[in-house]
Amino acid sequence: MKDKRIKDKGNHDKKEVKSPHHIVSYIDNLKADIAAFFDLNSEHSFRPFDVHDHFGVQDKKVRQLFNEIIHELEESGRLVHQNGGYSAVFNKEVNKGLTGRVDRVNKSFAFVIIEGREDDIYVETELLNGAWDGDIVTIQPLTKSSRSSRSGRNDSGKNRVEGRVTEIVTRSAAEIVGIIEINPRFAVVQPDNKKLFDPIFVEPEEVKTAQDGDKVIVKVTQWPTRRSQAEGEIVEVLGKAGDNDVEMHAILAEFGLPYQFPENVEAEAQKIPDVISEKEIQNRKDIRNVLTFTIDPVDAKDFDDALSVRYLEEGNVEIGVHIADVSHYVLPGTELEKEAYRRATSVYLVDRTVPMLPEKLSNNLCSLRPHEDKLAFSAIFEISPKGKLLKEWFGRTIIHSDRRYSYEEAQAVLDSGEGDFPSELNTLNTLAKIFRKERFKNGAINFETKEVRFRLDEKGKPLGIYTKERHDSNKLIEEFMLLANKRVAEFVYALSKGEDKNTMVYRIHEAPDTDRLKTFATFVAKLGHKLEVEEESKIASSMNKMLSRIEGKPEQNLIESLAVRTMAKARYSVEDLGHFGLAFERYSHFTSPIRRYPDVMAHRLLQHYLDGGSNVDRDAYEDASKHSSERERLAAEAERASIKYKQVEYMSMMDKDQEFDGIITGVTEFGIFVEITETASEGLIRMTDLGDDFYELDKENYRIIGQRTKKIYTFGDVVKVKVKETNLARRSMDLYLAGTTPSPSRNSGSSRNSDGLRSSNRKPREAGPARKSRRSSSSKSSASSSPKPKSRRRG
Repeated sequence: MKDKRIKDKGNHDKKEVKSPHHIVSYIDNLKADIAAFFDLNSEHSFRPFDVHDHFGVQDKKVRQLFNEIIHELEESGRLVHQNGGYSAVFNKEVNKGLTGRVDRVNKSFAFVIIEGREDDIYVETELLNGAWDGDIVTIQPLTKSSRSSRSGRNDSGKNRVEGRVTEIVTRSAAEIVGIIEINPRFAVVQPDNKKLFDPIFVEPEEVKTAQDGDKVIVKVTQWPTRRSQAEGEIVEVLGKAGDNDVEMHAILAEFGLPYQFPENVEAEAQKIPDVISEKEIQNRKDIRNVLTFTIDPVDAKDFDDALSVRYLEEGNVEIGVHIADVSHYVLPGTELEKEAYRRATSVYLVDRTVPMLPEKLSNNLCSLRPHEDKLAFSAIFEISPKGKLLKEWFGRTIIHSDRRYSYEEAQAVLDSGEGDFPSELNTLNTLAKIFRKERFKNGAINFETKEVRFRLDEKGKPLGIYTKERHDSNKLIEEFMLLANKRVAEFVYALSKGEDKNTMVYRIHEAPDTDRLKTFATFVAKLGHKLEVEEESKIASSMNKMLSRIEGKPEQNLIESLAVRTMAKARYSVEDLGHFGLAFERYSHFTSPIRRYPDVMAHRLLQHYLDGGSNVDRDAYEDASKHSSERERLAAEAERASIKYKQVEYMSMMDKDQEFDGIITGVTEFGIFVEITETASEGLIRMTDLGDDFYELDKENYRIIGQRTKKIYTFGDVVKVKVKETNLARRSMDLYLAGTTPSPSRNSGSSRNSDGLRSSNRKPREAGPARKSRRSSSSKSSASSSPKPKSRRRG
């Protein structure tokens, strides 16, 4: 057996790592023998005592092992338990259980998330059957008796469903990003993903050009089993860990997001003519003579949307919402179309945008740049001075933007009344405030979570962290985009003939689960805030009042984040389910086709129905909607990972003696999470660094209590902290309370936290409104007798 060890970069000691090569497992062989014993004697039933007797087992611990294996065979469907005995399930349909996605919370357990099911299934690590985070698996819920016997506690499983993975249906990704550690006889890649806990071994000949400490992409060639570790080969060397470009590319690769366009896609984009033909102009509504402008972030390069303003004689105003006509350039069946579908969204990392479309389209042809004629898909509304919608028109146009505003420039005109087009901007702002007030009156919820932004130098090094401010100019654009999205959805629906409603891609947001709302209400009540959740009609107004009351308070960001997580996730679907958060009966995404594929689909469908087309196949659009929702989720996770990386990088540059104000955002059995108010950066204070006492978790009240001192640390408490150590590879940070002395630092380069656990995205479930793990021990026993059985001999 090869002696394979992992280098410890912190102290240069060696950590033992199991060899990846196959070692015949005594337990696996024993399990096969016991299964064969039952199969060969399928006409009989046996009690565990009979099995012990047949195999000549006397030792108490080995008997317990036999009992555990028998229960495993039962839960996997190989055996059936009846009348006190077990018998083989022969030629019977096996219950394969439920299918879901693994969310690996920490080293000890995971949850399996099943679509359409509110409660996730808890799975202990030894019952994952080799599944990794993100894998699609078949899971079998455990019986209450088997849960109790595993945990040895009477309360086991009372408040959760537990299960065991019986089959891995689909691996989430064969290519994994990590840092390679090269030894003389082998190499090992430690995954960057905090939810992957197993190293991947690489034979020397598979290392390629990688150097020790490089960030690499490794392709798993052999998944781990009970007998072996994962093995792989290096498919790409990204570069030295810590380099900004390398780290950003690594984050994209970690979430399976591309950062380069295939050559054939770029080539196809380059062939598109730059000049708009006269024939195309003749087929469109020409509004180039109407005042039009864009309002976007100061650093924006792609301008999806523009607004036009024209005053009418009756005192009304005509407002045009003009959207880049991406569907004119990206046609079905083309390479551009295939790549746009595959990506489904642009990705926004801290220092770059990875566009859905090549630059020729995203920053040139489709970008509504000032002083250029552009093709648009428009929604034009006639609106009264009091905000009443009088008329609407949808169709393809040609526009000419007269001015490009940044949000700050537009806000300066609104504030001073001076500059370009102050009257038009003021009119838009007045109408936007009317629309906004009406939305909240109808039950919309005012979610405005903080957006973290960075000041970076030319090499991507963070020089400062700030939160993005929202002004009237931001809200102005938001309200008119909401209006267009809402009216497009309503328009397509209204064109339907009879009961057969037109297929449309909607952005849906379902009402929150009642139990989750109650849990959240209980939680905020402990922080001194009231939330009405008993009547659905009062939820929105009560939520808005609470969010207004916490504005400017230390717990604001914490509660806003948890409120968003309490709500159902918005997604794309052809199902007409409405949008709870916006209080819209139906809603679509129409206004950002440069960066969202569902908007391209909405444009195509709208034009199809405008042309008098009949209803289209729902299934194809539903599949595309699900794909887009999943890609959106991955893009959001990548964005959060890039933010976390820069936060940790910035905090690693701080003076070690500097104190920071923070708020407790999570309490767990292994420590407390604290968000530093100044930088919105979150870190962990481990129990081992609360050295003045032994603290126990009071899960029901979201707090930990010192056994001796009775000192209490509660979710939402304001504390002062210092940075103990940062780990850029894991995008994690350890803190300690100011005025205390932390325990000695462990290996800061290690892939695991000192207690063997990792922080995870499920932390709010663990310790906000929470779920907790239970460590279990296996002990099962029973006794009985049966006829003399047949046995299988090994050759």
